[in-house]
Amino acid sequence: MKALVTVIGQDRVGIIGGVCSELARQGINILDIRQTVMRTFFTMMMIVDLESSALSFEGLADRMEAYGKEQDLEIRIQRTDLFDAMHQI
Repeated sequence: MKALVTVIGQDRVGIIGGVCSELARQGINILDIRQTVMRTFFTMMMIVDLESSALSFEGLADRMEAYGKEQDLEIRIQRTDLFDAMHQI
């Protein structure tokens, strides 16, 4: 299964490294990544492969949300199949 991960927060050093390290600890492979800074806001979108994760999708979503709160970031994860279906209607 693949998922879309979005990260938003105030720009600072280490956001990409921290989020990517947390995903790696959970066995998640990053397939594609885009990031930008808009004024002082950091935004990042990633397509990730969840196949090797020991966590359920819900467990991973909870873990990434908690990591985001620890880092003062908003991190969301959506299944790409649901995301695709929402945008085809």
